[in-house]
Amino acid sequence: MSGHNKWSTIKHKKGAADAKRGKLFTKFIKEISVAAKLGGADPAANPRLRTAVDKAKAENMPKDNIERAIKKGAGGMEGVTYEEIVYEGYGPGGSAVLVEVLTDNRNRSVSDIRSIFSKSSGNMGEAGCVAWMFSKKGIITYPKSVDFDQLFEAAIEAGADDVAEEDTEIEVTTEPGSFIEVREALAAKGFKHISAEITMIPQTQVALEGKQAESMLKLMDKLEDNDDVQNVYSNFDISEEEMEQLM
Repeated sequence: MSGHNKWSTIKHKKGAADAKRGKLFTKFIKEISVAAKLGGADPAANPRLRTAVDKAKAENMPKDNIERAIKKGAGGMEGVTYEEIVYEGYGPGGSAVLVEVLTDNRNRSVSDIRSIFSKSSGNMGEAGCVAWMFSKKGIITYPKSVDFDQLFEAAIEAGADDVAEEDTEIEVTTEPGSFIEVREALAAKGFKHISAEITMIPQTQVALEGKQAESMLKLMDKLEDNDDVQNVYSNFDISEEEMEQLM
Protein backbone atom coordinates (compact mmCIF):
# COMPACT_ATOMS: atom_id res chain seq x y z
CA MET A 1 0.00 0.00 0.00
CA SER A 2 1.90 3.04 -1.27
CA GLY A 3 1.74 6.47 0.31
CA HIS A 4 1.05 8.66 -2.71
CA ASN A 5 -2.69 8.16 -3.17
CA LYS A 6 -3.62 5.33 -0.80
CA TRP A 7 -3.46 7.37 2.40
CA SER A 8 -7.17 8.17 1.96
CA THR A 9 -7.88 4.44 1.79
CA ILE A 10 -5.99 3.90 5.03
CA LYS A 11 -7.97 6.67 6.72
CA HIS A 12 -11.26 5.09 5.72
CA LYS A 13 -10.10 1.69 6.94
CA LYS A 14 -9.14 3.21 10.26
CA GLY A 15 -12.54 4.84 10.53
CA ALA A 16 -11.00 8.29 10.80
CA ALA A 17 -12.95 9.96 8.01
CA ASP A 18 -16.33 10.18 9.77
CA ALA A 19 -14.82 11.04 13.15
CA LYS A 20 -13.01 14.03 11.63
CA ARG A 21 -15.65 15.10 9.10
CA GLY A 22 -16.12 18.49 10.77
CA LYS A 23 -12.40 19.22 10.57
CA LEU A 24 -12.38 18.02 6.95
CA PHE A 25 -15.20 20.40 6.06
CA THR A 26 -13.26 23.27 7.65
CA LYS A 27 -10.31 22.50 5.36
CA PHE A 28 -12.60 22.37 2.32
CA ILE A 29 -14.13 25.75 3.23
CA LYS A 30 -10.68 27.30 3.50
CA GLU A 31 -9.51 25.87 0.14
CA ILE A 32 -12.76 26.81 -1.65
CA SER A 33 -12.63 30.36 -0.29
CA VAL A 34 -8.99 30.87 -1.28
CA ALA A 35 -9.59 29.36 -4.74
CA ALA A 36 -12.57 31.68 -5.29
CA LYS A 37 -10.57 34.70 -4.11
CA LEU A 38 -7.65 33.94 -6.45
CA GLY A 39 -9.50 32.74 -9.55
CA GLY A 40 -13.10 33.92 -9.35
CA ALA A 41 -16.38 32.42 -8.17
CA ASP A 42 -17.25 30.46 -11.34
CA PRO A 43 -16.06 26.83 -11.03
CA ALA A 44 -16.34 26.38 -14.81
CA ALA A 45 -13.70 29.08 -15.33
CA ASN A 46 -11.61 28.29 -12.24
CA PRO A 47 -10.07 24.78 -12.30
CA ARG A 48 -8.74 25.04 -8.74
CA LEU A 49 -12.17 25.99 -7.42
CA ARG A 50 -13.87 23.27 -9.41
CA THR A 51 -11.50 20.63 -8.05
CA ALA A 52 -12.05 21.87 -4.49
CA VAL A 53 -15.83 21.86 -4.90
CA ASP A 54 -15.79 18.36 -6.40
CA LYS A 55 -13.73 17.05 -3.45
CA ALA A 56 -16.15 18.65 -0.99
CA LYS A 57 -19.16 17.16 -2.77
CA ALA A 58 -17.51 13.72 -2.80
CA GLU A 59 -17.38 13.91 1.01
CA ASN A 60 -21.05 14.94 1.15
CA MET A 61 -20.38 18.49 2.26
CA PRO A 62 -23.71 20.40 2.22
CA LYS A 63 -24.34 22.55 -0.84
CA ASP A 64 -25.10 25.61 1.33
CA ASN A 65 -21.67 25.35 2.99
CA ILE A 66 -19.98 25.23 -0.41
CA GLU A 67 -21.89 28.23 -1.72
CA ARG A 68 -21.12 30.27 1.41
CA ALA A 69 -17.42 29.46 1.08
CA ILE A 70 -17.42 30.60 -2.56
CA LYS A 71 -19.19 33.86 -1.67
CA LYS A 72 -16.76 34.46 1.18
CA GLY A 73 -13.77 34.07 -1.14
CA ALA A 74 -15.29 36.06 -4.00
CA GLY A 75 -15.99 38.86 -1.54
CA GLY A 76 -12.27 39.23 -0.93
CA MET A 77 -12.17 37.66 2.56
CA GLU A 78 -11.60 41.04 4.23
CA GLY A 79 -9.40 40.84 7.29
CA VAL A 80 -8.12 37.36 6.47
CA THR A 81 -4.98 36.61 4.46
CA TYR A 82 -3.95 33.01 3.94
CA GLU A 83 -0.44 32.07 2.88
CA GLU A 84 0.26 28.86 0.96
CA ILE A 85 3.36 27.05 2.21
CA VAL A 86 4.86 23.62 1.54
CA TYR A 87 6.90 22.09 4.36
CA GLU A 88 9.20 19.15 3.72
CA GLY A 89 10.70 16.55 5.96
CA TYR A 90 11.50 12.94 6.72
CA GLY A 91 9.39 10.36 8.48
CA PRO A 92 10.32 6.96 9.97
CA GLY A 93 12.77 4.94 7.91
CA GLY A 94 13.84 7.98 5.90
CA SER A 95 10.46 8.29 4.16
CA ALA A 96 9.83 11.60 2.39
CA VAL A 97 6.94 13.81 3.53
CA LEU A 98 5.37 16.87 1.86
CA VAL A 99 2.94 19.02 3.85
CA GLU A 100 0.75 21.60 2.10
CA VAL A 101 -0.43 24.36 4.40
CA LEU A 102 -2.88 27.28 4.18
CA THR A 103 -2.23 29.54 7.14
CA ASP A 104 -2.86 33.02 8.47
CA ASN A 105 0.11 32.68 10.83
CA ARG A 106 3.37 31.34 9.37
CA ASN A 107 5.18 31.29 12.72
CA ARG A 108 2.48 29.19 14.35
CA SER A 109 2.39 26.75 11.46
CA VAL A 110 6.13 26.14 11.20
CA SER A 111 6.35 25.63 14.97
CA ASP A 112 3.43 23.18 14.98
CA ILE A 113 4.66 21.16 11.98
CA ARG A 114 8.22 20.94 13.33
CA SER A 115 6.89 19.72 16.68
CA ILE A 116 4.73 17.04 15.03
CA PHE A 117 7.69 15.74 13.04
CA SER A 118 10.00 15.61 16.06
CA LYS A 119 7.42 13.83 18.25
CA SER A 120 6.69 11.20 15.58
CA SER A 121 10.14 9.76 14.79
CA GLY A 122 10.73 12.25 11.98
CA ASN A 123 12.37 15.58 11.35
CA MET A 124 11.54 18.67 9.34
CA GLY A 125 13.95 19.48 6.50
CA GLU A 126 14.94 22.44 4.37
CA ALA A 127 12.89 23.61 1.40
CA GLY A 128 13.59 21.35 -1.57
CA CYS A 129 14.97 18.43 0.42
CA VAL A 130 12.31 15.97 -0.76
CA ALA A 131 10.08 17.85 -3.23
CA TRP A 132 12.25 16.65 -6.12
CA MET A 133 11.10 13.09 -5.39
CA PHE A 134 7.48 13.91 -6.29
CA SER A 135 5.54 14.79 -9.44
CA LYS A 136 2.11 16.45 -9.43
CA LYS A 137 -0.43 14.31 -11.27
CA GLY A 138 -4.15 13.77 -11.54
CA ILE A 139 -5.29 10.31 -10.40
CA ILE A 140 -8.75 8.95 -11.26
CA THR A 141 -9.63 5.47 -9.95
CA TYR A 142 -12.20 3.02 -11.26
CA PRO A 143 -13.43 -0.39 -10.03
CA LYS A 144 -11.79 -3.53 -11.42
CA SER A 145 -15.19 -4.49 -12.84
CA VAL A 146 -14.73 -1.84 -15.56
CA ASP A 147 -13.64 -3.16 -18.96
CA PHE A 148 -9.94 -2.29 -18.92
CA ASP A 149 -9.47 -2.14 -22.70
CA GLN A 150 -12.44 0.18 -23.18
CA LEU A 151 -11.33 2.43 -20.32
CA PHE A 152 -7.76 2.48 -21.61
CA GLU A 153 -8.83 3.48 -25.12
CA ALA A 154 -11.22 6.17 -23.88
CA ALA A 155 -8.70 7.59 -21.38
CA ILE A 156 -5.82 7.84 -23.83
CA GLU A 157 -8.13 9.39 -26.42
CA ALA A 158 -9.20 11.98 -23.82
CA GLY A 159 -5.57 12.91 -23.10
CA ALA A 160 -4.59 10.73 -20.13
CA ASP A 161 -0.92 9.86 -19.58
CA ASP A 162 -1.40 6.28 -18.46
CA VAL A 163 -3.89 3.63 -17.34
CA ALA A 164 -2.74 0.90 -14.96
CA GLU A 165 -4.33 -2.03 -13.14
CA GLU A 166 -3.61 -1.99 -9.41
CA ASP A 167 -4.50 -4.63 -6.81
CA THR A 168 -8.05 -3.43 -6.16
CA GLU A 169 -8.73 -0.77 -8.80
CA ILE A 170 -7.75 0.75 -12.13
CA GLU A 171 -5.85 4.06 -12.06
CA VAL A 172 -5.93 6.68 -14.79
CA THR A 173 -3.06 9.18 -14.56
CA THR A 174 -3.21 12.66 -16.09
CA GLU A 175 -1.33 15.91 -16.11
CA PRO A 176 -2.89 18.42 -13.65
CA GLY A 177 -4.01 20.68 -16.50
CA SER A 178 -5.99 17.93 -18.25
CA PHE A 179 -7.35 16.27 -15.09
CA ILE A 180 -10.89 17.71 -15.24
CA GLU A 181 -11.14 17.27 -19.00
CA VAL A 182 -10.17 13.58 -18.84
CA ARG A 183 -12.43 12.86 -15.86
CA GLU A 184 -15.45 14.43 -17.54
CA ALA A 185 -14.75 12.81 -20.90
CA LEU A 186 -14.72 9.40 -19.22
CA ALA A 187 -17.86 10.21 -17.24
CA ALA A 188 -19.60 11.15 -20.49
CA LYS A 189 -18.80 7.67 -21.80
CA GLY A 190 -20.36 6.02 -18.77
CA PHE A 191 -17.30 5.35 -16.62
CA LYS A 192 -18.07 6.10 -12.95
CA HIS A 193 -14.97 6.82 -10.90
CA ILE A 194 -14.37 5.80 -7.30
CA SER A 195 -12.14 8.77 -6.54
CA ALA A 196 -10.52 11.65 -8.40
CA GLU A 197 -7.79 13.95 -7.09
CA ILE A 198 -4.71 15.92 -8.00
CA THR A 199 -1.93 14.49 -5.89
CA MET A 200 1.83 14.17 -5.58
CA ILE A 201 3.28 10.89 -6.82
CA PRO A 202 6.70 9.76 -5.53
CA GLN A 203 9.33 8.50 -7.93
CA THR A 204 10.57 5.95 -5.39
CA GLN A 205 9.04 4.31 -2.33
CA VAL A 206 10.29 3.34 1.12
CA ALA A 207 9.01 0.06 2.55
CA LEU A 208 8.03 0.26 6.22
CA GLU A 209 6.96 -2.39 8.70
CA GLY A 210 6.58 -2.92 12.43
CA LYS A 211 7.24 0.10 14.64
CA GLN A 212 8.27 2.27 11.71
CA ALA A 213 4.99 1.61 9.89
CA GLU A 214 3.02 2.36 13.06
CA SER A 215 4.96 5.59 13.67
CA MET A 216 4.44 6.64 10.04
CA LEU A 217 0.66 6.35 10.29
CA LYS A 218 0.69 8.31 13.55
CA LEU A 219 2.77 11.04 11.90
CA MET A 220 0.36 11.29 8.97
CA ASP A 221 -2.63 11.39 11.33
CA LYS A 222 -1.12 14.15 13.47
CA LEU A 223 -0.18 16.25 10.46
CA GLU A 224 -3.64 15.99 8.91
CA ASP A 225 -5.24 16.77 12.26
CA ASN A 226 -3.54 20.18 12.27
CA ASP A 227 -5.96 22.95 11.30
CA ASP A 228 -3.49 24.64 8.93
CA VAL A 229 -2.62 21.48 6.98
CA GLN A 230 -4.53 20.94 3.74
CA ASN A 231 -2.74 17.90 2.28
CA VAL A 232 0.00 15.47 3.27
CA TYR A 233 1.95 13.29 0.83
CA SER A 234 4.58 10.64 1.44
CA ASN A 235 6.49 7.89 -0.34
CA PHE A 236 6.01 5.24 2.35
CA ASP A 237 4.94 1.75 1.33
CA ILE A 238 3.12 -0.51 3.80
CA SER A 239 1.97 -3.98 2.79
CA GLU A 240 -1.67 -5.02 3.06
CA GLU A 241 -0.65 -7.69 5.58
CA GLU A 242 1.12 -5.10 7.71
CA MET A 243 -1.91 -2.82 7.60
CA GLU A 244 -4.18 -5.62 8.80
CA GLN A 245 -1.90 -6.17 11.79
CA LEU A 246 -1.73 -2.46 12.64
CA MET A 247 -5.50 -2.10 12.56
